[in-house]
Amino acid sequence: MLLALWPAHWSRNQRSNATLVAALVLMVLVLALLGQLLSFFPEPIGSNAELFKEGALTTLYLTIISGVVGLILGTSAALARTSRNIVLRWIASIYIWAIRGTPLLVQILFVYFALPVLVPGLNLPDFAAAVVALGLNVGAYNAEAVRAGLLAVPRGQTEAARALGLPRSRVFLDVVFPQAFKISLPPLVSNFVALLKDSSLAYAIGVVELTNVGNRIQSATFQPVETLVTVAITYLILTTLVTQVAAAIEYRFDVEGRAK
Repeated sequence: MLLALWPAHWSRNQRSNATLVAALVLMVLVLALLGQLLSFFPEPIGSNAELFKEGALTTLYLTIISGVVGLILGTSAALARTSRNIVLRWIASIYIWAIRGTPLLVQILFVYFALPVLVPGLNLPDFAAAVVALGLNVGAYNAEAVRAGLLAVPRGQTEAARALGLPRSRVFLDVVFPQAFKISLPPLVSNFVALLKDSSLAYAIGVVELTNVGNRIQSATFQPVETLVTVAITYLILTTLVTQVAAAIEYRFDVEGRAK
Protein backbone atom coordinates (compact mmCIF):
# COMPACT_ATOMS: atom_id res chain seq x y z
CA MET A 1 0.00 0.00 0.00
CA LEU A 2 2.59 2.57 1.11
CA LEU A 3 5.16 1.22 -1.34
CA ALA A 4 3.01 2.43 -4.24
CA LEU A 5 3.12 6.05 -3.01
CA TRP A 6 6.78 6.70 -3.77
CA PRO A 7 8.20 7.95 -7.11
CA ALA A 8 8.91 5.24 -9.68
CA HIS A 9 12.52 6.35 -10.16
CA TRP A 10 13.40 5.70 -6.52
CA SER A 11 15.65 2.71 -5.81
CA ARG A 12 14.48 -0.37 -3.92
CA ASN A 13 16.29 0.73 -0.75
CA GLN A 14 14.81 4.24 -0.94
CA ARG A 15 11.28 2.90 -1.29
CA SER A 16 11.80 0.37 1.46
CA ASN A 17 13.29 2.91 3.88
CA ALA A 18 10.58 5.47 3.14
CA THR A 19 7.84 2.88 3.68
CA LEU A 20 9.40 1.64 6.90
CA VAL A 21 9.77 5.15 8.31
CA ALA A 22 6.26 6.16 7.23
CA ALA A 23 4.68 3.05 8.76
CA LEU A 24 6.54 3.48 12.05
CA VAL A 25 5.66 7.19 12.23
CA LEU A 26 2.01 6.40 11.51
CA MET A 27 2.00 3.74 14.20
CA VAL A 28 3.45 6.13 16.79
CA LEU A 29 0.96 8.83 15.82
CA VAL A 30 -1.99 6.45 15.94
CA LEU A 31 -1.04 5.16 19.38
CA ALA A 32 -0.33 8.68 20.67
CA LEU A 33 -3.58 10.15 19.35
CA LEU A 34 -5.86 7.14 19.77
CA GLY A 35 -7.19 8.29 23.12
CA GLN A 36 -7.93 11.78 21.85
CA LEU A 37 -9.61 10.51 18.68
CA LEU A 38 -11.81 8.04 20.53
CA SER A 39 -12.80 10.69 23.08
CA PHE A 40 -14.97 12.31 20.38
CA PHE A 41 -16.93 9.10 19.89
CA PRO A 42 -20.36 8.63 21.52
CA GLU A 43 -20.83 6.57 24.67
CA PRO A 44 -19.58 4.16 25.81
CA ILE A 45 -16.45 4.80 23.71
CA GLY A 46 -15.72 8.45 24.48
CA SER A 47 -15.56 8.15 28.26
CA ASN A 48 -13.36 5.04 28.00
CA ALA A 49 -11.02 6.33 25.29
CA GLU A 50 -7.91 6.17 27.49
CA LEU A 51 -8.67 2.56 28.42
CA PHE A 52 -8.76 1.62 24.73
CA LYS A 53 -5.44 3.40 24.20
CA GLU A 54 -3.79 1.61 27.13
CA GLY A 55 -5.20 -1.70 25.91
CA ALA A 56 -3.80 -1.13 22.41
CA LEU A 57 -0.37 -0.29 23.84
CA THR A 58 -0.39 -3.43 25.98
CA THR A 59 -1.37 -5.50 22.93
CA LEU A 60 1.51 -4.05 20.92
CA TYR A 61 4.05 -4.56 23.74
CA LEU A 62 2.86 -8.12 24.22
CA THR A 63 3.17 -8.82 20.50
CA ILE A 64 6.64 -7.32 20.10
CA ILE A 65 8.16 -9.02 23.15
CA SER A 66 6.55 -12.37 22.36
CA GLY A 67 7.60 -12.01 18.72
CA VAL A 68 11.25 -11.52 19.69
CA VAL A 69 11.12 -14.50 22.06
CA GLY A 70 9.44 -16.59 19.36
CA LEU A 71 12.03 -15.65 16.74
CA ILE A 72 14.89 -16.68 19.03
CA LEU A 73 13.16 -19.92 20.02
CA GLY A 74 12.14 -20.67 16.45
CA THR A 75 15.63 -20.17 15.07
CA SER A 76 17.14 -22.28 17.85
CA ALA A 77 14.60 -25.06 17.34
CA ALA A 78 15.16 -25.02 13.57
CA LEU A 79 18.90 -25.35 14.05
CA ALA A 80 18.32 -28.16 16.54
CA ARG A 81 16.02 -30.01 14.10
CA THR A 82 18.66 -29.83 11.37
CA SER A 83 21.49 -30.71 13.75
CA ARG A 84 23.52 -33.91 13.52
CA ASN A 85 22.92 -34.44 17.23
CA ILE A 86 20.00 -36.86 17.60
CA VAL A 87 19.20 -35.63 21.13
CA LEU A 88 18.79 -32.05 19.94
CA ARG A 89 16.68 -33.22 17.02
CA TRP A 90 14.36 -35.16 19.32
CA ILE A 91 14.00 -32.31 21.82
CA ALA A 92 13.16 -29.83 19.06
CA SER A 93 10.76 -32.25 17.38
CA ILE A 94 8.88 -32.93 20.62
CA TYR A 95 8.65 -29.19 21.37
CA ILE A 96 7.26 -28.40 17.91
CA TRP A 97 4.89 -31.40 17.97
CA ALA A 98 3.50 -30.54 21.41
CA ILE A 99 3.02 -26.83 20.78
CA ARG A 100 1.56 -27.12 17.28
CA GLY A 101 -0.77 -29.91 18.39
CA THR A 102 -2.42 -28.10 21.32
CA PRO A 103 -4.60 -24.95 21.42
CA LEU A 104 -2.93 -21.65 22.27
CA LEU A 105 -5.56 -20.89 24.93
CA VAL A 106 -4.71 -24.13 26.73
CA GLN A 107 -1.01 -23.23 26.59
CA ILE A 108 -1.65 -19.80 28.11
CA LEU A 109 -3.74 -21.29 30.91
CA PHE A 110 -1.13 -24.02 31.48
CA VAL A 111 1.74 -21.55 31.86
CA TYR A 112 -0.25 -19.33 34.22
CA PHE A 113 -2.03 -21.92 36.38
CA ALA A 114 -0.27 -25.30 35.99
CA LEU A 115 3.39 -24.30 35.69
CA PRO A 116 3.57 -22.89 39.25
CA VAL A 117 2.22 -26.24 40.51
CA LEU A 118 4.86 -28.20 38.57
CA VAL A 119 7.64 -25.76 39.48
CA PRO A 120 6.97 -24.45 43.02
CA GLY A 121 7.90 -20.81 43.45
CA LEU A 122 7.58 -20.01 39.74
CA ASN A 123 4.60 -17.66 39.98
CA LEU A 124 4.68 -15.57 36.82
CA PRO A 125 2.69 -12.32 36.58
CA ASP A 126 -0.09 -12.39 34.02
CA PHE A 127 1.84 -10.38 31.41
CA ALA A 128 5.00 -12.49 31.78
CA ALA A 129 2.98 -15.72 31.58
CA ALA A 130 1.31 -14.49 28.39
CA VAL A 131 4.70 -13.62 26.89
CA VAL A 132 6.07 -17.08 27.70
CA ALA A 133 3.04 -18.89 26.26
CA LEU A 134 2.80 -16.74 23.13
CA GLY A 135 6.58 -16.90 22.59
CA LEU A 136 6.58 -20.69 22.88
CA ASN A 137 3.63 -20.94 20.50
CA VAL A 138 4.91 -18.69 17.74
CA GLY A 139 8.40 -20.14 18.20
CA ALA A 140 7.17 -23.58 17.16
CA TYR A 141 5.67 -22.20 13.96
CA ASN A 142 8.74 -20.05 13.29
CA ALA A 143 10.91 -23.13 13.70
CA GLU A 144 9.23 -24.87 10.78
CA ALA A 145 9.49 -21.72 8.64
CA VAL A 146 13.21 -21.33 9.34
CA ARG A 147 13.84 -25.06 8.87
CA ALA A 148 12.14 -24.93 5.48
CA GLY A 149 14.37 -22.01 4.55
CA LEU A 150 17.50 -23.88 5.63
CA LEU A 151 16.54 -26.97 3.64
CA ALA A 152 15.71 -24.87 0.57
CA VAL A 153 19.28 -23.58 0.20
CA PRO A 154 20.93 -25.64 -2.56
CA ARG A 155 23.39 -28.16 -1.16
CA GLY A 156 25.86 -27.31 -3.90
CA GLN A 157 26.42 -23.84 -2.46
CA THR A 158 27.43 -25.32 0.89
CA GLU A 159 29.78 -27.76 -0.79
CA ALA A 160 31.30 -25.01 -2.94
CA ALA A 161 31.92 -22.83 0.13
CA ARG A 162 33.55 -25.75 1.95
CA ALA A 163 35.71 -26.43 -1.11
CA LEU A 164 37.00 -22.86 -0.89
CA GLY A 165 38.29 -23.61 2.59
CA LEU A 166 35.68 -21.77 4.63
CA PRO A 167 35.12 -23.19 8.13
CA ARG A 168 31.72 -24.68 8.88
CA SER A 169 30.65 -21.67 11.00
CA ARG A 170 31.46 -19.18 8.21
CA VAL A 171 29.68 -21.33 5.64
CA PHE A 172 26.52 -21.20 7.75
CA LEU A 173 26.72 -17.51 8.68
CA ASP A 174 27.84 -16.16 5.29
CA VAL A 175 26.24 -18.54 2.80
CA VAL A 176 23.41 -20.62 4.24
CA PHE A 177 21.65 -18.46 6.82
CA PRO A 178 21.29 -15.23 4.75
CA GLN A 179 19.56 -17.19 1.98
CA ALA A 180 17.47 -19.20 4.45
CA PHE A 181 16.36 -16.01 6.21
CA LYS A 182 15.23 -14.48 2.92
CA ILE A 183 13.23 -17.60 2.06
CA SER A 184 11.73 -17.79 5.57
CA LEU A 185 10.81 -14.11 5.82
CA PRO A 186 7.25 -14.25 4.37
CA PRO A 187 6.02 -17.01 6.73
CA LEU A 188 7.82 -15.36 9.66
CA VAL A 189 6.03 -12.10 8.90
CA SER A 190 2.72 -13.93 8.60
CA ASN A 191 3.32 -15.56 11.99
CA PHE A 192 4.04 -12.16 13.56
CA VAL A 193 0.84 -10.62 12.20
CA ALA A 194 -1.11 -13.66 13.44
CA LEU A 195 0.56 -13.22 16.84
CA LEU A 196 -0.85 -9.69 17.09
CA LYS A 197 -4.36 -11.14 16.81
CA ASP A 198 -3.62 -14.22 18.93
CA SER A 199 -2.47 -11.97 21.78
CA SER A 200 -6.17 -11.32 22.41
CA LEU A 201 -6.31 -14.72 24.16
CA ALA A 202 -4.21 -13.26 26.98
CA TYR A 203 -7.43 -11.80 28.37
CA ALA A 204 -8.15 -15.30 29.76
CA ILE A 205 -5.52 -14.82 32.49
CA GLY A 206 -6.34 -11.18 33.19
CA VAL A 207 -3.90 -9.29 30.96
CA VAL A 208 -5.56 -5.92 30.34
CA GLU A 209 -4.98 -5.82 26.60
CA LEU A 210 -7.34 -4.53 23.93
CA THR A 211 -9.79 -7.44 23.94
CA ASN A 212 -9.96 -7.47 27.75
CA VAL A 213 -10.69 -3.74 27.78
CA GLY A 214 -13.50 -4.17 25.26
CA ASN A 215 -14.94 -7.12 27.17
CA ARG A 216 -14.96 -5.18 30.45
CA ILE A 217 -16.60 -2.14 28.90
CA GLN A 218 -19.32 -4.08 27.10
CA SER A 219 -20.04 -6.07 30.27
CA ALA A 220 -20.41 -2.86 32.29
CA THR A 221 -22.43 -0.90 29.74
CA PHE A 222 -24.37 -3.68 27.98
CA GLN A 223 -23.45 -2.09 24.64
CA PRO A 224 -21.50 -4.83 22.86
CA VAL A 225 -21.93 -3.57 19.29
CA GLU A 226 -20.24 -0.19 19.72
CA THR A 227 -17.55 -1.59 21.99
CA LEU A 228 -16.58 -4.63 19.96
CA VAL A 229 -16.66 -2.73 16.67
CA THR A 230 -14.19 -0.24 18.18
CA VAL A 231 -11.97 -3.11 19.32
CA ALA A 232 -12.11 -4.72 15.87
CA ILE A 233 -11.29 -1.45 14.07
CA THR A 234 -8.35 -0.82 16.41
CA TYR A 235 -7.00 -4.31 15.70
CA LEU A 236 -7.47 -3.71 11.98
CA ILE A 237 -5.47 -0.47 12.14
CA LEU A 238 -2.65 -2.13 14.11
CA THR A 239 -2.43 -5.16 11.82
CA THR A 240 -2.46 -2.90 8.74
CA LEU A 241 0.45 -0.83 10.03
CA VAL A 242 2.40 -3.92 11.10
CA THR A 243 1.80 -5.41 7.66
CA GLN A 244 3.21 -2.27 6.03
CA VAL A 245 6.38 -2.54 8.13
CA ALA A 246 6.67 -6.19 7.11
CA ALA A 247 6.08 -5.35 3.44
CA ALA A 248 8.91 -2.81 3.55
CA ILE A 249 11.29 -5.40 5.00
CA GLU A 250 10.29 -8.03 2.43
CA TYR A 251 10.69 -5.51 -0.40
CA ARG A 252 14.15 -4.52 0.83
CA PHE A 253 15.36 -8.12 0.77
CA ASP A 254 13.70 -8.71 -2.63
CA VAL A 255 11.85 -11.70 -1.28
CA GLU A 256 9.69 -11.90 -4.40
CA GLY A 257 12.75 -12.05 -6.60
CA ARG A 258 12.07 -8.84 -8.52
CA ALA A 259 15.38 -7.29 -9.53
CA LYS A 260 15.83 -3.53 -9.53
